Amino acid sequence: ILIFLGCYRRRLEERAGTMSAETASGPTEDQVEILEYNFNKVDKHPDSTTLCLIAAEAGLSEEETQKWFKQRLAKWRRSEGLPSECRSVTD
Repeated sequence: ILIFLGCYRRRLEERAGTMSAETASGPTEDQVEILEYNFNKVDKHPDSTTLCLIAAEAGLSEEETQKWFKQRLAKWRRSEGLPSECRSVTD
């Protein structure tokens, strides 16, 4: 319950415009380290609860975290020789 309250509080802070300015220019090196660890060791496709936990750990909004994961997944797929977006198996 506390985790969800933390995410709810973060959303309220974002709406009020009280988030730090450093997230406006992209994640810091420490934040990227947290995101990369979770991408490589935990899950490349985190569910909403896991995404909320990762966002809280990194000090980012859920939206920023989700955007980072989407971009990182596309980069990973390209490095594996796969299309950057998921399409049907007949493509």
